[in-house]
Amino acid sequence: MSTATPDFPKLLDSFGLSSFRRGQQDVVQSVLDGLDTLCIMPTGGGKSLCYQLPTLAREGLTIVVSPLIALMKDQVDSLAELDISAALINSSISSQEQRVRIDAMQRGEYKFVYIAPERLRSSSFMRAIQNSNVQLLAVDEAHCISQWGHDFRPDYARLGRFRERLGNPQTIALTATATSLVQEDICAVLQLDSPRCFVSGFARENLSLSVESVQSNSSRDHSMMRFLGNNPGAGIIYASTRKNCEQIVELLSEQLDRPLAYYHAGLTGERRRQVQDQFMSGEVPVVVATNAFGMGIDKPDLRFVIHYNLPGSIEAYYQEAGRAGRDGKPSKCMMYYSFQDKFIQQFFIENSYPSREVVKQVYEFLLSVDATPIEMTLLEIKEELGLSLGGEAISTCENLLEKAGVLERLDARENMAAIMLKSDRETLVQYLPRDARVQRKVLRALERRVSNLRFERVYFRPQQFAEQLEMKWPAVARAIRGIAKMDVVDYVPPFRGRALHLLSRDKKFHELQIDFGELERRKKAEYEKLDRVIRLASTGRCRQLEILEYFGDPVRKACGHCDNCGINGPEVGMAIIPDEKLDACFYAIQVALSGTARTHGRLGKTLVGQMLAGSESKKVKGSGLHKLSTFGLLRTLKQSDVGKLLDWLIEQGLIVQNETTKFRPVVQISAEGKRVMSSSAGFDVVRRLPARLVDTLYLRLRGRKPKLPEKQQVVQAIPESETSEVGTAGDNSIVVEGAVTEEAVAVTAEIAEPTTRMTEPESGDQSRTIVERVDKAETQGVQPSYYWTWRLMRDGYSCQQVQQVRQIDMGTIADHLIQAAENELQTEPRWLLSDSKLSELRKFIAENSSIDRTTMISRLPKSLSAQQLLYLLRTDALSDTN
Repeated sequence: MSTATPDFPKLLDSFGLSSFRRGQQDVVQSVLDGLDTLCIMPTGGGKSLCYQLPTLAREGLTIVVSPLIALMKDQVDSLAELDISAALINSSISSQEQRVRIDAMQRGEYKFVYIAPERLRSSSFMRAIQNSNVQLLAVDEAHCISQWGHDFRPDYARLGRFRERLGNPQTIALTATATSLVQEDICAVLQLDSPRCFVSGFARENLSLSVESVQSNSSRDHSMMRFLGNNPGAGIIYASTRKNCEQIVELLSEQLDRPLAYYHAGLTGERRRQVQDQFMSGEVPVVVATNAFGMGIDKPDLRFVIHYNLPGSIEAYYQEAGRAGRDGKPSKCMMYYSFQDKFIQQFFIENSYPSREVVKQVYEFLLSVDATPIEMTLLEIKEELGLSLGGEAISTCENLLEKAGVLERLDARENMAAIMLKSDRETLVQYLPRDARVQRKVLRALERRVSNLRFERVYFRPQQFAEQLEMKWPAVARAIRGIAKMDVVDYVPPFRGRALHLLSRDKKFHELQIDFGELERRKKAEYEKLDRVIRLASTGRCRQLEILEYFGDPVRKACGHCDNCGINGPEVGMAIIPDEKLDACFYAIQVALSGTARTHGRLGKTLVGQMLAGSESKKVKGSGLHKLSTFGLLRTLKQSDVGKLLDWLIEQGLIVQNETTKFRPVVQISAEGKRVMSSSAGFDVVRRLPARLVDTLYLRLRGRKPKLPEKQQVVQAIPESETSEVGTAGDNSIVVEGAVTEEAVAVTAEIAEPTTRMTEPESGDQSRTIVERVDKAETQGVQPSYYWTWRLMRDGYSCQQVQQVRQIDMGTIADHLIQAAENELQTEPRWLLSDSKLSELRKFIAENSSIDRTTMISRLPKSLSAQQLLYLLRTDALSDTN
């Protein structure tokens, strides 16, 4: 326990600071009071000071466990600039230099020693730490401990045993991304003693968070170009795939007046270092990257972060978005969201949690490979097995097998051999026959090379080692192979690049300790995280407030400057809505819920929205939806407005989406939705509507419907006449009945948007087209936007003419035609696709006909797009049914 009040101003001055950031002082005081502490602060929140300042305030050494060499080096360099003694001990330095630093640590010459968790496998290093005056153990990136974290690492999970061997020193665990499940895991694994938990600093008042819904990559690209044009300075664009990164750079290189580069795990280590150095120095201000561009990126003057695709979790999103504006200046974070992005993340999740059968296939294949080590890439193994999953699935299998103790993944060490001595005995020479003179000579040399690094893999260059022994390498290699027959000696011959080393070949798969039940639970948790980030992308309330609630930050309020706050105002809670608007919105909500209830969870959101909007499409009529009493009750709304209302009801949990068929979600009313539909509870729900949606509903419904009667709408069983086509309701099915008069249904329909007419000049000049505005409404029912694009294409106009007339881009035209095909409007492949594209697509589809659509999309060559593929598949499907 602390006995004196520390001189905080003096201690802060040691770090060049004049004050604490929000939340820091409470954490620092907890550490000074001698308490185990869990500190959860966002990226850039100042976690390091929470253990560094207490260390300077008292005697002794702080051991810092950190996952990346680059992070350790940055921290040690920063402390050195402040004249604070610190060192890192890891594989990036020679064994001789490691020995020098370990000796200095035992003499008490350092205040901080940074290590990777793998270092704790070494018994000699453990003895050295036990002989040092360790006053604090700091575990950075502590979420790596947790099975529920997004970056689980087995060596982190062993830290509890390591701490116990040290006598359970005071410990502080630090992370930027810990939900309640992860927090519980961290405390349990580290065996913390009644820890104090601090969750703070997640509010980044200088960040403006925005989300834009996009329907195609083309519209996404156009929006991104506008954003970049309005936001100069340095920034990061995160994309979900390597292919996307390269395509974005190719696109932006032609139009952006700033240097840029891409960064992903497929680049060489040297190229990745080069890009990172250029970015940090400002030579390349914009980097397009996958999440491989992560920890260690601490550039304070980033003015923006763009998420080109939906990230997989709120943790990942906020950690990446939090790299903007670390200098405290206003910065922008833009995320683009398309429902299709969900499938990309689902693909990643499926690859991260392969089935028992896939893991068994990989294991038995590796056993069949007669090589030590096995130098095969993930892709080569995948192709040998003919798996439809991606390379990430093979990597996960290898990770599981490594945790089960049957293989080891080796670092890229070109032309180097490796030896591991798994014994604390001073020498193993005595266990060799006396007449094995060459083996005894080689083993003594190996023991000198390994020195105190027992239980660690030590690399060496074969030719140099042989020259030191004044022998030829083939003779040395034969001697080492003989020595390696001892159980306590593990030898890996020279290899290039990536390699796998099988530690055991005699175990059957069913004997391996792999908890597939736990894997399934973790997989479910990943899907739940994906649902939360989709909720963040589609919410109408303050986005930062959603994040603060997710992380459990006790001090939370609306930010006042995200895109939703900018529209709705910063206040959160029940809005003040005039009675006439309240009435119209309540009507719309109850009609939407009632219409959803009538479809019995068998139809998708789009079709339900078309029914409510009174669409005359073949699909609506073919499903019998035009016979429902809710058909067309929201016909004065645009179909896109109905879609927004349904999205909001899904976000509120009044309607739920389920995937009964892969990638084709259906909607159904929830129990809470039934309660709101049938009672005055709906008026409270209305007050949570975003202001822009309130205004839209009121303006478009105003004058188009009667006042709701004072008597509450009654709940009755669905009439038999309404169930014949959509499906028979169960005995307990309920819907709203009798609240809407004939006047509301009989509203004269108007076209949802003004259309246009193209005429040719009388002179016959074909160089220009005259576009006339036609504002007179047609009387054939409300038609969705895609219908008018389809109709112009059907009537023989070219894509270029449709672009000019409708003022939309090619991506939107493609989306409209895909929607038209989905709604059984006859479309032709050549409306969008040239003969060469058609030929290439049909060949690709034929070659990949046995795999699912998501995997097919992931395999597309650069010359083809997912949009082109979906258009052809849906157009062909429609032709087949006709």
